[in-house]
Amino acid sequence: MSAVRIGPYTLRNNLILAPMAGVTDQPFRTLCQRLGAGMVVSEMVTSDLRLWNSRKSRLRRIHEGDPEPRSVQIAGGDAQMLAAAARANVESGAQIIDINMGCPAKKVCNKAAGSALLRDEALVTEILHAVVGAVDVPVTLKIRTGWDRDNKNGLNVAKIAEQAGIQALAVHGRTRADLYTGEAEYDTIAQIKQAVSIPVFANGDITSPVKARAVLEATGVDGLLIGRAAQGRPWIFREIEHYLRTGETLPAPGLDEVEHILLGHLAALHAFYGDVMGVRIARKHVSWYLATQPGGKEFRQRFNALEETQAQCANVREFFEERRQSLETTEGPGVAA
Repeated sequence: MSAVRIGPYTLRNNLILAPMAGVTDQPFRTLCQRLGAGMVVSEMVTSDLRLWNSRKSRLRRIHEGDPEPRSVQIAGGDAQMLAAAARANVESGAQIIDINMGCPAKKVCNKAAGSALLRDEALVTEILHAVVGAVDVPVTLKIRTGWDRDNKNGLNVAKIAEQAGIQALAVHGRTRADLYTGEAEYDTIAQIKQAVSIPVFANGDITSPVKARAVLEATGVDGLLIGRAAQGRPWIFREIEHYLRTGETLPAPGLDEVEHILLGHLAALHAFYGDVMGVRIARKHVSWYLATQPGGKEFRQRFNALEETQAQCANVREFFEERRQSLETTEGPGVAA
């Protein structure tokens, strides 16, 4: 597969961590990049500069030390505010600006942002021209296939984007009305890829190496955005990259490696957010890691009651020790590593 370029940046592979609010913070971005992602994108940052002094926005805007190229996603519905937000993020270290026209969340759409913008192609045009004109770095765009099944204008929006100077386009293969249900429409993504000459990335339901290859073949896109499938499984990038390159399936990480990755992730969350917030944010990540582990559900209930960083780490070690012992009992020594 040929290398993907976004402006002056050549990605090391064509697998990108999709931006997810409340998930793709700096600790998670760094981890996914270490485990094989070719590029990672920040959480969505509001374009309303008046909200930038909130603790949440401040933490979302820390780009120092991020894997390069540093891509930051902005959201909003006002062209001039988005242009100002793009400039401010570039001043804070962003090397690529990504505009969100894909988020289906009500609190985003009710403010005429995210995928709500797809209903108004004139506004889309105004926003894209304003943001591209405001910064000297590449601007990318994330969209859905349309507002609902009867209003699938993703193809039009893709052409508008290319004409406005957008340098890469990510398409989630669902309409705003579909949220995250039903099958992703890879045929629509394929049509969009055929219609424009800028790099196009497919997003939606890419949950395994085999599925990744099938989506690439079905759509002809330049790369893939992986979001929810990386929650609790950041090594999915390594698995997909290996499979696409060699045709072979990497063995799943053993218990020891999962424990090592999870404890490292916990330490990074505690360091980044501080003890109180770090403990709270760690809970959802731990529940994703352990969702498929036997006894994970019962463990989560106990874990969620813990209030201290040390107790969280000790508890995770205890869980993995119990899992190793139960595996040795059932399968003999040496199976858990």
